[in-house]
Amino acid sequence: MAQRQAIKGMLNNLSKEQFTEFCDELVNRKEQPWVALNKVEGKSVLDIMKVLLSTFNEKAVEVAAEVLNEIGCNEARAKLLAAVVEPGSSNMEATGGPSSENGSRDTARPSAGGTAQYTMVDGEHFVDKHRIELINRVHCVADILDKLLQEKVITPSIYDEIMAIQTTQKQMRELFSGPLKAVGLRGKEVFYRILAKEEEYLIEELKGKK
Repeated sequence: MAQRQAIKGMLNNLSKEQFTEFCDELVNRKEQPWVALNKVEGKSVLDIMKVLLSTFNEKAVEVAAEVLNEIGCNEARAKLLAAVVEPGSSNMEATGGPSSENGSRDTARPSAGGTAQYTMVDGEHFVDKHRIELINRVHCVADILDKLLQEKVITPSIYDEIMAIQTTQKQMRELFSGPLKAVGLRGKEVFYRILAKEEEYLIEELKGKK
């Protein structure tokens, strides 16, 4: 119910132009399952909400957040994610966990109701916010890939492709542009948790940045 109301509220708050862009981007998503044009063309907010829920099920909010990110509606994206935080979590900011004094968010945990909470910073996932630093400064890529494979965030073929790349920077860049973009927020959350263990000092430093 929280997911349904969050999506409905988000769609209602979009401008006409933003709603049109949202529907267009939804149809043009590269990852499966795909949404057919006739499912969204000329449809109402309620129709689009039903399409999201029936097509993506428990990932509906996640997909909607990705679409909002693609069309640059970051404020709507942050509000959508915040709307699915478990009730009573008044100290949670943008579903990212307890806020520290400097505005960073701690690692998220699944809520009691099963709705995932993500490590967000200013409407972006932590790993997207610090993409450049992570590409340039993460060096234990092989260990990270091992754990991403174990967690089934990446497939064996993708693992082999990235491992064959010569430098860690290029490996990280490929990881961001391919698998992490495809798996969405849940995969990025797994990636974040792995980074927090493998690159503890780097992550702590980045969490301290505003």
